[in-house]
Amino acid sequence: MDAGAEIDVVRPVEADSAAEISPEQDHEGRSEPSSLNQGEILKTLATVEKDSQAIAESFSSLFVSLRSTLSEATGSSVDHMACFGEAAGRLQENALDAATKGNRYINSCLRLNEEIKGVENLAARLKHLRKNVDVLDTAVNKLLRPP
Repeated sequence: MDAGAEIDVVRPVEADSAAEISPEQDHEGRSEPSSLNQGEILKTLATVEKDSQAIAESFSSLFVSLRSTLSEATGSSVDHMACFGEAAGRLQENALDAATKGNRYINSCLRLNEEIKGVENLAARLKHLRKNVDVLDTAVNKLLRPP
């Protein structure tokens, strides 16, 4: 919007300086109004230039601040991604280790279960054998100790 104002200020100056030279001079041949107009225009242009420079510096400062903030955010993101990658790697290692140990435990339990089935048969045989030994012991006791 300021650029449009500059153009509007510049165009009338060119037109006024060429077209109004003789009307601005009074009867005595002085041209003070023309020099006052040009002085005001130069002051206005200087003000516009100063304001434009201040705006440019403000934008420059804003972009430096934005670049710095984006750099910090990017650095933090990279650090977070590295941390996430490391944590995911450790989790994967621990999960594989736990799965391996879990499989060993399951296999041990299955073997123990099979061995216990064999022990149950052995226990049943031992129980039957004990009954026979008890019957034999009772018979021997009857023979050795008459009533």
